[in-house]
Amino acid sequence: MTGRPLAHHRLDGPETAPPLILGPSLGTSTAVWEPQTAELARTRRVLRWDLPGHGGSPADLLPSWDTPGATTVADLARLVLDLADHHGWTRFGYAGISLGGAVGAHLAAHHPGRVEALALVCSSARFGEPAAWRERARLVREKGTAALLEATPGRWFAAPDRAVASRHAAAVLADLAAADRNGYAACCDALAGYDLRSGLRRIGVPALVVAGRDDPATPPEHARELADGIPGADLLELAHAAHLAGIDRPSAVGAALSAHFGAGAAHHRDSADPASGRPRPGRSTHPDTPEEP
Repeated sequence: MTGRPLAHHRLDGPETAPPLILGPSLGTSTAVWEPQTAELARTRRVLRWDLPGHGGSPADLLPSWDTPGATTVADLARLVLDLADHHGWTRFGYAGISLGGAVGAHLAAHHPGRVEALALVCSSARFGEPAAWRERARLVREKGTAALLEATPGRWFAAPDRAVASRHAAAVLADLAAADRNGYAACCDALAGYDLRSGLRRIGVPALVVAGRDDPATPPEHARELADGIPGADLLELAHAAHLAGIDRPSAVGAALSAHFGAGAAHHRDSADPASGRPRPGRSTHPDTPEEP
């Protein structure tokens, strides 16, 4: 238990099931996981959480929230550990999208005793040049997230005109419009300072990396770098999917995560033990059939 304020979160699934924490992407809320939650909650106690200034989490969740350049991914990871401690979870599975994935990778690399299995969806070990994130943080602090709304559908969805007509896409775009400017900017600062490339080899749990082949924000080469750097990681590349692959290809992402976390405990010992000789499968599949969002 901790006396620090907790991030807003939602719980689904049987109380006695093994825990699975789902981390959101920048600009979204717990709603970004809505297409997969019901399926994952059949066998897991699913916790979805909101970033500072997003969804139901206040912007001042972290002491650094209004200090430009101060927030780090480690700060966001501490919010997840506080949630796990609050619920009495010593170990948990973790899946995260983009920034939410960076939080999970940080946890697996720096708190290896806490994460039992990991999935990184449209994420990266380094999200481009820091200057671009600092500039976006400056823009949003000055003008709010409204300055981002026009360009965002083209980054988030492979077929923007089609996707925005769906309720899931509409929900996450509404999240972006409602996000607190300082909370959003603080998360940009965290992305600017994030670089786990040299630490990927420290991740010793079963890992799945999912990429959207049409993702302009974290292109497939980012996913390949993650999968190549994490010992034993599997790679899934999805056609007809951009940055929010779980909305573009909901069934494919849900099935992959269900299979991964259903089997994760069974091969945890092998992947955590470098001496086990477990080969890195390195499998990559490219489903080509579009799905309805």
